[in-house]
Amino acid sequence: MNISNRVKTLTPSTTLAITAKAKALKEEGFDVIGLGAGEPDFNTPEYIIGAAKDAMDQGLTKYTAAGGILELKQAIRNKFLQDNQLEYGANEIIVTSGAKHALYTLFQVILNEADEVIVPSPYWVSYPEQVKLAGGKPVIVDALEENSFKLTPDQLEASINNKTKALIINSPSNPTGMMYNEKELRQLGEICLKHDLLIISDEIYEKLIYTDDQHISIAQLSPELKKQTIVINGVSKSHAMTGWRMGYAAGPEKIIKAMTNLASHSTSNPTSITQYAALAAYQGEVDPTIEMRKVFAERLNTLYDLLEEIPGVQCIKPKGAFYLFPNVTKAVKNNGFETVDEWVAALLEEEKVAVVPGSGFGSPNNIRLSYATSENQLIEAAHRIKQFVIKHQS
Repeated sequence: MNISNRVKTLTPSTTLAITAKAKALKEEGFDVIGLGAGEPDFNTPEYIIGAAKDAMDQGLTKYTAAGGILELKQAIRNKFLQDNQLEYGANEIIVTSGAKHALYTLFQVILNEADEVIVPSPYWVSYPEQVKLAGGKPVIVDALEENSFKLTPDQLEASINNKTKALIINSPSNPTGMMYNEKELRQLGEICLKHDLLIISDEIYEKLIYTDDQHISIAQLSPELKKQTIVINGVSKSHAMTGWRMGYAAGPEKIIKAMTNLASHSTSNPTSITQYAALAAYQGEVDPTIEMRKVFAERLNTLYDLLEEIPGVQCIKPKGAFYLFPNVTKAVKNNGFETVDEWVAALLEEEKVAVVPGSGFGSPNNIRLSYATSENQLIEAAHRIKQFVIKHQS
């Protein structure tokens, strides 16, 4: 039996490969420190877990509307109004089985064969693959390190042709932790309006910012930009609910309706219990991100300072998310390795530290380290990496 051609084009997840190797070593009894996690290491808050239990006890375990229950849509509307000064109707919101599924469904409904989507690099690993699965073509544009990994207006303008359908913006970013400011977003937005491009704004890390900079959604900058933008978000990172699988998209009614129709033939609806848990997350008086932000900020400062001491490792300090994305090309060269991927494999084998090579994010000179683990683990990991670099110094 043959596998479909569209699936054959997919690139295996580098993150999952490293995670699987680290897990195998752990099962063999090795003391492995994993810095590949893309999720908070906090448990879901008790008030959210309690709401899920209550939903089950009340028999709220049946099918729901394909696009999500109205109560949750209203809570999401309130969230947009309070956090982003954005007003959406219930018919402009779809609740999905995770933000990833929101993106997947979106690409399926907006792309035709050979439509192009501009994907700034470094990028989250699933963007190009989801575009390809929808029959589109990801156009990778290198956002340079000297520009803090941010796409410039000139780069955007030069990448647009008559096949260009959309631009992806991810701020704060996975894997770099960078953020676009208002001026930068306005400049990119003006170009998108001029060329009638859709803007896909992935804002899943908006609550995890460790500077005085404010998160800005490009959709809130003008009514015209709001009409051109689909905002993607969810509770996975903000409320430590990665495994619950609850995300959403907000945007033009025509697109949201098409996404809802497609979802009705794929997932039927997001898990009912998860929806009531997410409802509690947004209605709760407790803000779990306050404590998470405090802890993540401390870890960021600790790990960043330790990386600065490692020969051949250079890193721009991120403003959000929970990743560091250092350039390790000098260390790799000085250590006698051909590629960052080889260096990462040797680091795991010899020092039992798992990091993700930047090649999976379209940036082969870098590695991604998640600080979603304890400070003691981060200190030990940095010590092992430094030990590895010095040991292999040529």
